[in-house]
This record gives sequence, structure tokens and C-alpha cells, in this order.
Amino acid sequence: MTTPVCTSASAAVFPSFSSYVRARGPVLLRTARSLTANPCDAEDLLQTALTKTYLAWERIEDHRALDGYVRRALLNTRTSQWRKRRIDEFSCEELPERESAPEPDPAEQQVLRDAMWRAVLRLPDRQRAMVVLRYYEDLSEARTAEVLGVSVGTVKSAVSRALAKLREDPELSRAV
Repeated sequence: MTTPVCTSASAAVFPSFSSYVRARGPVLLRTARSLTANPCDAEDLLQTALTKTYLAWERIEDHRALDGYVRRALLNTRTSQWRKRRIDEFSCEELPERESAPEPDPAEQQVLRDAMWRAVLRLPDRQRAMVVLRYYEDLSEARTAEVLGVSVGTVKSAVSRALAKLREDPELSRAV
């Protein structure tokens, strides 16, 4: 590991960004903690400031002034965060209970998927092709029209009719 040229941390010239972060990280973290109320936010703040410093590393001529550069980046970043902040956290006496929806049964999901596929297979060929391309292959209406050599309007109307048939399919009504 390379050591800084000078013994004084404020006047040291650091050969690499990594050596600077190793040597000055704890001091800079204390500065970041003084700017935020939350230690995790302080770590994020320091990481952002160090990222900005890393990106500017080659342009910084006087590496003896790195602490000042990082402190300014910390302050500017924190000011930007403060200006953009939204109040979305509220303190309360008790934590609210999470409303968790019961996990769907995988077997029931498979039954529904199988019923859906059987219903799709009962569609006329042209409608089935359009539904498969649109919803199973996730193609856009324009791409589906291009693949099938029809107009976008044809795709829209055929898919609309196919979905109406699927909604009325008796097997799907029982599966849901």
C-alpha cells in the first residue's frame, strides 16, 4: 500500500482515490453525519459525494484540497436533497400493521393458466394468433399487425372480439 507523501492529513497528496478514501473516510463520514439526522442517510450522502469526487479526480489539480472539495460536495448534495425533499415519513406511537394479502395457491394459479390456454385454443385461428402475439409474446399492436400482414385497426378489433369471447368462456368463469 502506498502512503501519502506528507504526514499531515490536511496537506497530504494521495496517489489514488482509493488511498484517499481509506485515509479520510472516517473523518468525512463524521462530517456527513453532522449534516443528516440518520446515520444511513449520512452514508448515502458520503457515497454520493465520493462518487462526484471520483468522477472529477483527474480534474482536481491540488490534491491537498481534497477534503474541502468533498465537504463542498457533501454540502451541495445535502442542500439539493433538502430542496427536493418530500414529507413522506411521519412519526407515530405504534407501527401500523401491514395488510398482507394471502398468497395465492400455486395449484389454483396453474388451474387458471391451463383453463386460459384451453380457452385461447378454442378461439378462431386469426384471433388466437393475435392474442398470442399481443399477450403471450408481448408484441405491440403495430408489431403484431406487421408480423401478420394486417392493419393495426384489424389487430385492435380482432383482439377486442377475442377478449370478449374469453370473458364469456364458461370454463374460465368456473376457474375464477
